[in-house]
Amino acid sequence: MSLEGKIAIVTGASSGIGHSFSKKLIENGAKVYGLARNNKKLQAIHDDLGDSFIAVQMDVTRHSDIENWVKNEFNEDKTPHILINNAGLGLFGNVEDISLNDWHTMVNTNLNGVYYLTRQIVPLMKNYDGHTHIVNIASVAGLIGNPQISGYNATKFAVRGFSEALFKELRYDGIKVTCMYPGSIATSFFDNADGVDTHSNMMQPDDVADTLVHILKTPDNFLINEIMLRPLNPKNPDESV
Repeated sequence: MSLEGKIAIVTGASSGIGHSFSKKLIENGAKVYGLARNNKKLQAIHDDLGDSFIAVQMDVTRHSDIENWVKNEFNEDKTPHILINNAGLGLFGNVEDISLNDWHTMVNTNLNGVYYLTRQIVPLMKNYDGHTHIVNIASVAGLIGNPQISGYNATKFAVRGFSEALFKELRYDGIKVTCMYPGSIATSFFDNADGVDTHSNMMQPDDVADTLVHILKTPDNFLINEIMLRPLNPKNPDESV
């Protein structure tokens, strides 16, 4: 797919890889609707990236807000060609210590938010006379379980299953579905993780975004439906070995 003139939706666009995704898409000629809850951060990104970035203050856990926005913004003559379901968060702790609120927050953001937006965009993509692409951002935590991240594991394993089913469901409609499984990226994600600090050996957001662009620009009948990304050496270089 050529990205020139394409319309993309990126959730979780106000920081981290969402910001990098938006920047790289715009550099390749796309217009980006960047969704996030923090309007101040979104406006700062608009100031940085220009009018090709349309800031949309949105909580992806609110289905009615998503539904109304999609119906008011898009139609058969204005279809999103790319959907990047990136919004997500991790709240960590032993299973008995994870609060019900934290559990529900992860499920609603990491899983329900993906479903809410996807179910609104897919009918538009089906009616488009051409190929479109949905990319769901999971995590290596969607492939491997580890202690103290059971809630995050559960949601990302679910995104994996949702993505595989969606890929098989939509492939004959000309809609590509890719699930990305990144390892540690130098973003604010680890702010809520005790004892984990970002460091230079983590993957950089722009490098992950370059991989996204490569996936999107593959030929129409070529699909990378799953991809894992990891730092070669994940150890903090400032820590003694």
